Amino acid sequence: MASTSTPLTLPVLPLDDEVVLPGMVVPLDLNDTDVRAAVEAAQAAARSTPGKPQVLLVPRIDGTYAGTGVLGTVEQVGRLADGDPGALIRGRGRVKVGAGTTGPGAALWVEGTRVDETLPEPLPGRVADLVKEYKALATSWLRKRGAWQVVDRVQQIDDVSALADNSGYSPFLSIEQKVELLETADPVARLKLATEQLREHLAEQDVAESIAKDVQEGVDKQQREFLLRRQLEAVRKELRDLKGESPEDESDDYRTRVEAADLPENVREAALKEVEKLERSSDQSPEGSWIRTWLDTVLELPWNERTEDQYDIQGAKELLDAEHAGLEDVKERITEYLAVRKRRSERGLGVVGGRRGGAVLALVGPPGVGKTSLGESVAHAMGRKFVRVALGGVRDEAEIRGHRRTYVGALPGRVVRAIKEAGSMNPVVLLDEIDKVGSDFRGDPAAALLEVLDPAQNHTFRDHYLEVELDLSDVVFLATANVLEAIPEALLDRMELVRLDGYTEDEKVVIARDHLLPRQLERAGLKPDEVNLDEGALRKLAGEYTREAGVRNMERAVARLLRKVAAQHELGERELPFTVTEADLRGLIGRPHHVPESAQDPAERRTAVPGVATGLAVTGAGGDVLFVEASLADPETGAAGLTLTGQLGDVMKESAQIALSFLRSHGAELELPVGDLKDRGVHIHFPAGAVPKDGPSAGVTMTTALASLLSGRLVRTDVAMTGEVSLTGRVLPIGGVKQKLLAAHRAGVTTVIIPKRNEADLDDVPAEVLEKLDVHAVTDVRQVLELALAPATNGASPRVPLAA
Repeated sequence: MASTSTPLTLPVLPLDDEVVLPGMVVPLDLNDTDVRAAVEAAQAAARSTPGKPQVLLVPRIDGTYAGTGVLGTVEQVGRLADGDPGALIRGRGRVKVGAGTTGPGAALWVEGTRVDETLPEPLPGRVADLVKEYKALATSWLRKRGAWQVVDRVQQIDDVSALADNSGYSPFLSIEQKVELLETADPVARLKLATEQLREHLAEQDVAESIAKDVQEGVDKQQREFLLRRQLEAVRKELRDLKGESPEDESDDYRTRVEAADLPENVREAALKEVEKLERSSDQSPEGSWIRTWLDTVLELPWNERTEDQYDIQGAKELLDAEHAGLEDVKERITEYLAVRKRRSERGLGVVGGRRGGAVLALVGPPGVGKTSLGESVAHAMGRKFVRVALGGVRDEAEIRGHRRTYVGALPGRVVRAIKEAGSMNPVVLLDEIDKVGSDFRGDPAAALLEVLDPAQNHTFRDHYLEVELDLSDVVFLATANVLEAIPEALLDRMELVRLDGYTEDEKVVIARDHLLPRQLERAGLKPDEVNLDEGALRKLAGEYTREAGVRNMERAVARLLRKVAAQHELGERELPFTVTEADLRGLIGRPHHVPESAQDPAERRTAVPGVATGLAVTGAGGDVLFVEASLADPETGAAGLTLTGQLGDVMKESAQIALSFLRSHGAELELPVGDLKDRGVHIHFPAGAVPKDGPSAGVTMTTALASLLSGRLVRTDVAMTGEVSLTGRVLPIGGVKQKLLAAHRAGVTTVIIPKRNEADLDDVPAEVLEKLDVHAVTDVRQVLELALAPATNGASPRVPLAA
């Protein structure tokens, strides 16, 4: 351990932001008042004593003196390199600073005690190892700086204290670290501290050099790449000049366009890879044109473009009501969807698990009820872009998923093209006529739609052409179809079904007055006050001229009326303004095409003879009335058995056999001459033989027709029926009750017979239709016969066959 010795009285030379250790030689500027005062005081004291002037070098940090200083001798006083007066001072040893005292000059004098720093000889082994380690670290650091002469000097130092103090020259040490070295009196502890400081600095230097090397390599690579690209551009320019081609437009610089575009990270990486392929390919390579087309497609897609949804729920509801009359189920479902999206957005649930709240609705109904125009209204209500994708007749799977880029003329699928056309990632996409999609050797487009329309999968939809993930989870898909059965079950499972069963006569009148008439007036070049149609004319148009589920033919009839009036006005045959009444219709557009059975002469009605019953059916055009005719063959000319005509399906043929079997087994209790059914051939015919027909719901109608034929009793003209029949005479439930009742209402029927188990479906039927219909819910065929068959008339013969 070090010990203290001789007391000293010395002038203080304060060092601001600097520390001098023993063995160091430092030049000091005498322009500093404190330095000049200390040197002059030391010189004055040295005149009376032998030796060089002595000062006490004490670090002063933030105005506070350190507790240990260094005894320094003034070696020389003269001029510094810049010409200012200065003094050269050499550090001799540590001094413990004591109390202040007095002395000559203006300097501060203190008493101090010299610190003894000698170590016993020989040095312990651990100290010798520490000396070797410090010299090795110092040599490594000095060699990196190129200070070879200093290396030799350090290697020659054997004194432990001097070796530790030599680190005072290290520029990387902070003032605090140097003060710590100064105040560490034990030479071994000081050398250990200096070794740790040097080791930490070398470790930091290695990390910094590694980072600098990596940065330099990156810079060199960029510079090399930049140079090569400039050379490549120069070569291409020379080639273009040789060929006489014009320089490429700036828009062809795909790399610049990709880097400037706002693309998702994975899309950007894929695009840059394709750009690199393009740069490596020659101008004659067909791959270059494929890549350019692909890059153009990717850059034109609105990857980060989205429209803000309008969350005015009341306003959206009013807009839907204004643009579409009726269709309450659909408008309620759209209003619910908007309300849920608004609440999710307000609660920060816009994106959950990478998926948004997209919707897939399937609008199923007959033609002309407004399915396609409803899609535009949905987009209008939500404030979104609208795109229609026609799927009718599509048979190639690539139309949905896109072609592989290796094919000539490859294009992305229709879904991607719809997104591109909309210019937004969240449009309303209408998949029109999804039930008309076919399949052949090129694949099944309906199967390709499974991923597109699955809310759990379409956030990572991958088109075969793009081969990058496309998020479709925020797209609102609306699919339209006429026939539900034509949609594959797996595809239907991914959509929410909304049925549009057609309009009532009152709704058609409102639609014609508020929507169709104004539009057709404009198309006919007429002003709103020039031609008007009263309610009676509109009602007759709906009931007798255009009997349909939708309003498409009614719009054509209105357009025809207006064209006729416009032409008559131009010919001077009619004055405007003009109001079209019910009486004017026949003179303008001819006779009615659909006269209700109730309006015909009783002798001309189809049910005027026994064996004809009126049924109700559902077709692709909505509900319709269906007549069933039955006749018995002469036993001498016709063979026994059942004959069915009218292009019937297997299910309907089985219903006819069931009806016949029921009457054969239960005819006696119904007081019917069932013997005729055994000996004579039975012929059941469904008119409109060119139209395919199938389904079980005509069972009760065929039973009633046969019962009417056998009993000779007419079927009531105002009665229509539907229901499946069993061998025991039970009336079983069927589907499409709402569409069938609307058809009965349009046809002028006043009494309808339905199965008892379908009574709950009456809730879906508009109230104004139910008010005009007398609906009977039955459970047994016997009830049907009691309601449908008129009382027997005198002379009625069950044996008279009917003409088909």
